[in-house]
Amino acid sequence: MKKADEQAVHLKRKIGLLPAVSFIIGTVVGSGIFIAPKGVLMNSGSVGLSLLVWALCGVLSLFGSLCYAELGTSFTKSGGHYTYLLETLGPLPAFLRIWAEFVFIRPAVASYVALAFGRYVVEPFFTPCEAPTVLIRLVSILGVTLVVVVNSLSVNMASRVQVTLTFIKMFALVLIIIPGVMALAKGRTENFQRGFEVDALTLDRLPLAFYNGLYAYGGWFYLNYVTEEVINPNRNIPLAVICSMVTVTVFYVLVNVAYYTIMTPAEILHSDAVAVMFADRALPGLTSVIPFLVALSCLGALNGGFFGVPRMLFVGAREGHWPSIFSMIHIRRHTPLPAVLFLYPLVVLMLMNGEIYNLINFASFSRWFFIALATTGMLVHRYRFPLHPRPFKVPLVIAVTFTVVSFFLVGLSLYSDPWNTGASCALTLTGVPVYYVIVHKNRLPRRCRRVYHYCSKQLQILLEVAQQEVQTY
Repeated sequence: MKKADEQAVHLKRKIGLLPAVSFIIGTVVGSGIFIAPKGVLMNSGSVGLSLLVWALCGVLSLFGSLCYAELGTSFTKSGGHYTYLLETLGPLPAFLRIWAEFVFIRPAVASYVALAFGRYVVEPFFTPCEAPTVLIRLVSILGVTLVVVVNSLSVNMASRVQVTLTFIKMFALVLIIIPGVMALAKGRTENFQRGFEVDALTLDRLPLAFYNGLYAYGGWFYLNYVTEEVINPNRNIPLAVICSMVTVTVFYVLVNVAYYTIMTPAEILHSDAVAVMFADRALPGLTSVIPFLVALSCLGALNGGFFGVPRMLFVGAREGHWPSIFSMIHIRRHTPLPAVLFLYPLVVLMLMNGEIYNLINFASFSRWFFIALATTGMLVHRYRFPLHPRPFKVPLVIAVTFTVVSFFLVGLSLYSDPWNTGASCALTLTGVPVYYVIVHKNRLPRRCRRVYHYCSKQLQILLEVAQQEVQTY
C-alpha cells in the first residue's frame, strides 16, 4: 500500500527543517536588502529613523510569521492566505486573494525581483556608464525563464537550488557586514552623529518607508503555501519561521549599519544599486564579485516565489475557485505544472512595463490588506471555535498588535500614494464578477461550458497532468 502511494500522483512531504528555514530565508533575502535601503531612507528622512524602520519591520514580520505559524498548524492545507481566508472568513475574500495575487501582486513582486537580478548582472559591464534598459529587461526575463524551468522539472531540484542559493546570499551579507563593522570600530561614525534629524520627515511618507522595509522582509509567509509538503509541520513550521525571521532581522539591521558607515545618505539616495557602490568603496578587490552574489540572491528569491505561490492557485482550483486544470500535477515529475506555467506570461508582461519603486507600492497595498484580513480571520476563528486544535498558539497581544498595525499601514497608504494604492484596490475588486462566473460556471451557456471542458482536456493531454490521487491534508 505504501509503495502504491509513493507511485501515485500527489505532492509529497519532502521539506524538512533545514530546507524549510532555507526556503524562508532564501525567499526573504532577495533583492530587497540591496534595493529597499534607498526607498526606506527617502521616505523616512534620516539615518537613525531608517534604521528604526528596518528594526520595526523585522519585529512586525516576526509577529506576522508567528500568526501564520498558528494558522499553518491549525489548517493543514497548503495555499497560505487563500486557505486561511477560506476557512475563517469565507469563499469570496479567499477568491479575491487568489485573483489579486495572480493578476498583479505576484507579477509585480516577481518583476521587481527579476529587474534587480537583471540590473546587478548587467550594470558591472557598463560601469561607469548607464546600462541599457532593454538589456536589463532581457536578462531579467532569462532569469525568470530559468526559475520556471527548474520549478517545472522537479520539486527536489527546486528545493536543492533554494538551499544552495540561501547559503550563497548569507555569505554575501556577511561580506557586506564585516568591512562595515570594522570601519565603525575604527571610528567612522560621522553619518550617525546627526542620525535622528526629523526635518525631512513627513507623516504621509512614513508608510511608504515601512512598505519598502516590509518588501525586503516579504516572504516570511511562503512556507505556508506548501504546508502539505512539509515534514512534521506542527514542529517544523513554528521553528522555521522563528529561526528565519530572527536571523534575517539581525542581518538586515547590520547590513544597513554597514551601508551608512561606508556611504553617506546622499550617496545611497543617488544609487539604484547600493551594494555595487558599497563594494566599490569597501571591497575594491571584490567589486565584480558582490554584484554576482546579489544577482544569485535575487534568483533565490525568484525561485522561492515560483515554488510557493503556484500552490495557492493549485489549492484554489482544487476547491473549485479556479479552473480545474490548475489543480493537476505532472504525472511523472509531481510538480503543479499548469499553476507554475500560468505565472510566467503574467510576470513577463509586468516586467516589460514596470518600474521598481512604483511596483513595490502598487503590490504592497493589496498584499498587506489580505494579510491583515487573514490574521483578523484567525482572531474571529479563535472566538467562534475555541476548541479547534491549535498545536501552536501565538500570544493574543502579538496577533492583535500585528493586525492593527497592518490595517493602519494599509489605511495610511491610501493617503500617501493614492494613485498606486487606489489602482491596486480597484483591480482587487474586479475579481468580484469573475468570482461569480468561475464559481457558478454551471450557469454559463452550454456552448461556453463545452468549449471550457474541451480546452481543459486538450491542455491536460498536452501538459501530461492529472488530478491528485492521494489526499495530502
